Amino acid sequence: SCYLPPLRYPATCTFKGSLESEKQQYIIHGGKTPNNELSDKIYVMSVVCKNNKKVTFRCTEKDLVGDVPEARYGHSIDMVYSRGKSMGVVFGGRSYIPSAQRTTEKWNSVADCLPHIFLVDLEFGCSTSYILPELQDGLSFHVSIARNDTIYILGGHSLANNIRPANLYRIRVDLPLGSPAVNCTVLPGGISVSSAILTQTNSDEFVIVGGYQLENQKRMVCNIISLEGNKIEIREMETPDWTPDIKHSKL
Repeated sequence: SCYLPPLRYPATCTFKGSLESEKQQYIIHGGKTPNNELSDKIYVMSVVCKNNKKVTFRCTEKDLVGDVPEARYGHSIDMVYSRGKSMGVVFGGRSYIPSAQRTTEKWNSVADCLPHIFLVDLEFGCSTSYILPELQDGLSFHVSIARNDTIYILGGHSLANNIRPANLYRIRVDLPLGSPAVNCTVLPGGISVSSAILTQTNSDEFVIVGGYQLENQKRMVCNIISLEGNKIEIREMETPDWTPDIKHSKL
């Protein structure tokens, strides 16, 4: 086991292993450390013991080789499952500008990460990057939904353009015996949102709450996302009766 630093804005997801001991695992990647540095570490947390009074976790740091994702925050990591195999998928986020461009005034300036897709094999500790022509901009604080071999990416914020485009991408990962195949499809019907909370309400339904639609405009609308086969449907749900604190706060 190892020490897990108190990271801010890391990417997290759950991982369903094939063994009994792997039933409850959590993948944590990147984020900001208490010293305001960016992490490129990847951790696997698993439940060791669970009883009525106490849950014990084990945290293991995974070393990666190959195309290792640079240190970042505000990105996503998801697990995909295909042909009896699994892979982690890392996308988006922000990173500090290259050291050659950093000055005293711009030491902590950040930029969009390149819009690459990283496939991470947690079993063998190797990572491979893919460049997809449909992904033109680096995005951070987007929403990602994983189901079987498919990931849907919604919204996000482009720091370079300072926009929150109504993106909706479908990324499909095929894991045959040879090299993985990754393809991306741009779908209509996306939403403009960043920094939202995603909650799964059942196996085929999710709810998006909060976030921003403009720099200084909170998103007060909530959405229901339904998945059926290869189709995704996004519709507005009845708006909650927000308290005055929520309505008038800046966050």
